[in-house]
Amino acid sequence: MRTFDVQTHTRDQFVNITDQVQKAVTDLGLTDGVVTVFTPHTTCGLTINENEDPDVVADLLRQLDVLAPARQPFYAHAGGNSAAHIKTTLVGSSVQLIVAYGNIQLGMWQGLYLCEFDGPRIRHVWVQ
Repeated sequence: MRTFDVQTHTRDQFVNITDQVQKAVTDLGLTDGVVTVFTPHTTCGLTINENEDPDVVADLLRQLDVLAPARQPFYAHAGGNSAAHIKTTLVGSSVQLIVAYGNIQLGMWQGLYLCEFDGPRIRHVWVQ
């Protein structure tokens, strides 16, 4: 297993981690197979989506805010970050990627993102 950390800078943010995951796969010596990428946090997730147009990420963040606004009078969680937990559940905490010839396989416009919903923080990513 390989791990790396990601420093986020805002409450809600998508950070492209495609290169870090590729480096972890290379360091592991994996040439063909499947790799799991996981983040061990309840207010941070992972997703694969378009990495060419930054408006896509902005649209995703806006829509997630519509689905789970930061402040709702009916949130019972005393931590004040219920929206972050909801967004993480919607996005998920792990992804699997095919590896061929030592390279993670993504579509032409795809990238792998760490999805911060309760930042800024230092987040951990595990690759195995």
